[in-house]
Amino acid sequence: MADVNQISLEVVTPEGVALRETVEELTAPSVDGDFGVLPGHRPLLAALCTGIATYRKGNEEIRLAVGPGFAEVSDDRVTLLTDRYCRREDIDPVLVRQELKDADDELSAFDGELGGTEHGLLIRRSRWAASRLELYGDPPPPTVLTFAEFQMVTHPDYATIEDVPAEER
Repeated sequence: MADVNQISLEVVTPEGVALRETVEELTAPSVDGDFGVLPGHRPLLAALCTGIATYRKGNEEIRLAVGPGFAEVSDDRVTLLTDRYCRREDIDPVLVRQELKDADDELSAFDGELGGTEHGLLIRRSRWAASRLELYGDPPPPTVLTFAEFQMVTHPDYATIEDVPAEER
């Protein structure tokens, strides 16, 4: 059980609990930007996006890559429900660079419906590879996304460009 200066952190994937730690603080990527959690945080439900989550245990800062999902904060407990999770030591940078290149090449040659399901899957593959390379310490150069592509990066179940009124685009 965590004391008053700690948070119980769990990362849960479709395969089960991937990480269970007692930590002092957490920062995670959400669709509205990164958010931080300290002991005593108010209850929160946030949509996660692909990126780097960081937690602190004592003087050690640990980073991990997470995919889209949800974060729940309540009673000094944080649960990250995500379809993807990766630690730095699990990364083969050569393989991940090739994954990124393949996804980016497919995106460049893509001639299907922009903002459609297939397009979104390619963008998510590219972002997942880029996040793992960032975690490894060898980030790819930044990419420029169109508005439709940016909308697709956030979460596969959120509104597409067609769902956004023209005056808000």
